[in-house]
Amino acid sequence: MESEQARLYLDLWLRLLQQGSAAEQAAALCRYASYWPGVQQAYWLSWQPNEQIYAHDGGGPALPPGQGDPLQASDATLHEQLLRQVCVPLPDIRQGETWLAGRLRRAGITQGGAIALMPGGQTADGHGVLVIATEQSCHAEPLGAMGTMLKALLANRPEQPPAVMLLQSDPLPGVRFDRQATPKAMNAAMQNLLAHRPESSLQSLLPVNYVQLITSCLHQKRAIGEVESEWEGKYLLWQFLPEPSLASVLVRCRDATEEIRSKREAAVASRLYRLITENTTDLISRHTPDGRFLDASPASWTLLGYWPEALRGLSVRKLLHPRDRGHSLSLAADALERDGYLTLTYRIRHHDGHYLWFETACRGIRETYTGDVVEIVCISRDITARVRAEEKNRRLAEVVRANTDLVLFTDSQWQLTMVNPSARHALGICEQSPLPNLAQLLTPQDFARLRQEGWPGAIRLGAWTSEVKLLPLNQQTGFVASLVLLAHKGAGGQYYFSLVARDMTERELREAEQRRHQDELAHTARLVTMGELASGIAHELNQPLAAVMNYASASQRYLKTLPQTPDNTVRVAEGLRLISDQASHAAAVISRLRSFLRKGSRNIQLLDIDTVIREAIDLCAWEASRHKVTIQYRAIDSEKSEDGDMPQKTLNAKTILSAMKTGEGETLPPVYGDAVLLEQVLINLLRNAIEANWEHRPQQESQVDITVSTCADWLYIRVSDQGPGLRSDQHDLLFTPFYTSKPDGLGLGLSMSRTIVEGFGGGLDVESSNGVGLTFCCWLPLRSNTEK
Repeated sequence: MESEQARLYLDLWLRLLQQGSAAEQAAALCRYASYWPGVQQAYWLSWQPNEQIYAHDGGGPALPPGQGDPLQASDATLHEQLLRQVCVPLPDIRQGETWLAGRLRRAGITQGGAIALMPGGQTADGHGVLVIATEQSCHAEPLGAMGTMLKALLANRPEQPPAVMLLQSDPLPGVRFDRQATPKAMNAAMQNLLAHRPESSLQSLLPVNYVQLITSCLHQKRAIGEVESEWEGKYLLWQFLPEPSLASVLVRCRDATEEIRSKREAAVASRLYRLITENTTDLISRHTPDGRFLDASPASWTLLGYWPEALRGLSVRKLLHPRDRGHSLSLAADALERDGYLTLTYRIRHHDGHYLWFETACRGIRETYTGDVVEIVCISRDITARVRAEEKNRRLAEVVRANTDLVLFTDSQWQLTMVNPSARHALGICEQSPLPNLAQLLTPQDFARLRQEGWPGAIRLGAWTSEVKLLPLNQQTGFVASLVLLAHKGAGGQYYFSLVARDMTERELREAEQRRHQDELAHTARLVTMGELASGIAHELNQPLAAVMNYASASQRYLKTLPQTPDNTVRVAEGLRLISDQASHAAAVISRLRSFLRKGSRNIQLLDIDTVIREAIDLCAWEASRHKVTIQYRAIDSEKSEDGDMPQKTLNAKTILSAMKTGEGETLPPVYGDAVLLEQVLINLLRNAIEANWEHRPQQESQVDITVSTCADWLYIRVSDQGPGLRSDQHDLLFTPFYTSKPDGLGLGLSMSRTIVEGFGGGLDVESSNGVGLTFCCWLPLRSNTEK
């Protein structure tokens, strides 16, 4: 194909000699020479008689200017040499002082030759030189052969027929093919087209089926036009014109890249617009000025339950809600006539009969000359969910405004953005003044806790609750409030917060009043308990009083015999000491009873749990002895297993436990509470256990266990009996006020005991009941050493 294309360029050069310009001739000749083996580049330089130099005429590649003064430049000696020789080697020219020698040196051309040709005639003035640069390994002999052939062709070139002359004058690229689809000639426009892409061949430009097209064109004797081919990002449209007299086909092309791309882009845009229209969830519709449907997109079925065909010709007025018909239509007509566009919100009836909220953007299409609205284009969307959400938010906002609790909204920087009237009134924020930062309304400790605990807690769980002290603006005192912090995530991923606070002043007053009533009730219960323990109390007091009487009588007898027996002085002294001990014991019993029966507000303080348990056991010791019950009290070290060593002691009617240890050298940890109230709880549990044992085992020996243990941050006190246990239907009623299984009971003991323990931050419940025996568990929070 390369040799065929070289022949075409040579033929084109010969044809251009008669009708082509000098530039077209030079480009064709250089293009032909570049196809010879070993040739790198070819340059055509014409002789300038006035300047006496070889210069570039504008066709084909150009050499750089020579060295030295252009006014002193001359190629006269080289001109005479070229007239005598067919080809002059370039190394010989480079060694001379001619203007062309300098140009060759500046271009860096070292190998090749210069061939003198006279395409314009046989005179020296029409002389030109073809400078050929070759590879290093190429010799000058082939260039001489090229020069001889070119000179011979110039001397014997034939006259061109008119048809060939017409092909060369065609401004569109063209090629002539014979019956075998062999190219016979091409015009300058085609040569220029190929010159821009040296690596391209004629075959790469043509349609892939150009051979069949040429055959069909000659056989049918008709032109074939607008055949498309793609070449290096361009689109070419080819015409095949038959020439029966010459038995050939003239093939012409034009660059239709922009035209084809525009058509394809328009087709793509049309398909895209249709795809958008048919698949959009919004309803796109066209209407007459009086509101009748001209057309609608398929979304009408999804939104309204009507296919587009059913809407054509239907008046919009029939679908509107009765309350929206007059106002919406009159508003639309006036706005479209005045402004040309309008956005409406209205209710429209679905095919099923229910109404939907629609938002429609309308635009009027005006007549060119009169400016009247001749058509209306609308884009509608269903906003029912949005309207309902707005209505819901409006109702919630009204609830927030009317709420008596304090409601505050903040951003992520704790700057208040909105507060309800209750918050403004409680915090002293005026309507005209800017909203403060939340830090101004809290104590530094509460604000630090809110940032460190509240923020992450609300983000993680959604809500965080606590009690804080709110400080109204321009006021000296604050008030305690129960606070709920809610975290909300915005559309952009940022967090903002809302706070709901309730003034706890009234609650604290109510709680104080409730505690007072509970203390009154607890005092009454203690009086009742003391009445039930009257026999034991009398026994506790009678023993030391009887001992005092005995010791006093004995001392009196010893005093009468002192003259006879002086040694009785020691016995009298011992008797007086024993009288003092017994009196102290009686006084201690009375003091303990007075403490237990005292009336007053609760006194929360650090308690030695061992002392509280011991005093409760002392008060129940006589009753336990009377019912043949042994109280066993033990403390379990939480660091040891249940099979390990556990210090324990056993009480009967005459045994008093002095102290208990959780481990060797380590006392039980302290707890916070009221000693009298906690003692009352333990007495209730012990007396219930003693009575349960006596009920289940009358006239028999039995045992009540008191166990103290610690686990984590809690202290547990368990009281276990050997009674009949608890039925399943009694568990839910056990702690109900005024419920009792005793004929003469009040039913307040366990209920009051649970209330007392919960007031200390703990709890009371039944732990186990297996049909024989019952265990009550009381747990209290421990306090660290730093809190003591």
